[in-house]
Amino acid sequence: MAGNRLPPYDKLVEQINRLPSLGRKTSERIAYHIIEMGDGEVEKLVEAILSAHNDIHRCSICGNYTDKEICSICADPTRDKSVICVVTRPRDIMAFEKNRVLKCTYHVLHGLLSPAEGIEPHMINIKSLIERLKKGGIKEVIMATDPSVMGEATAMYISKFIKPMNIKVTRLGYGVAVGSELQYADEMTLSRSIEYRNEI
Repeated sequence: MAGNRLPPYDKLVEQINRLPSLGRKTSERIAYHIIEMGDGEVEKLVEAILSAHNDIHRCSICGNYTDKEICSICADPTRDKSVICVVTRPRDIMAFEKNRVLKCTYHVLHGLLSPAEGIEPHMINIKSLIERLKKGGIKEVIMATDPSVMGEATAMYISKFIKPMNIKVTRLGYGVAVGSELQYADEMTLSRSIEYRNEI
């Protein structure tokens, strides 16, 4: 809409453009699409956004997103509760679950340690993980944080607290490319990284 500035349109594009992985042109296309939607469609979209924002929260056990007190994975009696897979973000769980490579439980850190960015241990979900482990019954913790410098540093930091508890701590094996995110890994890659995980 160059040459014919419309503040409501500009504001919509600006907000869409703040979403991750969306460039300016894509944001503009989405804005046009929303403008051309019918009133009923827009109402459903707004309702879905508000419902997701208001009704979804962190599981009180693992930190995964859920609309219940406890997520479906933690509540599943068929899960191997003796193994916890530690991931960076909730969508990493989706990668493992989609490919069905694990039948354990998870723990979501919601971030990685990064002194350069001012992200310190108390700012991510480490304390609740240690509290889970202190309750007993855990045989292995799989550190499945991203294969990046920050991911490795976070895994090593957490492992220092776990090893004195006589709990086995492992790290994903080869297959996941350094610097990548787990959500983009295919089934074969994830399966091999789990199968060839190494003890820290």
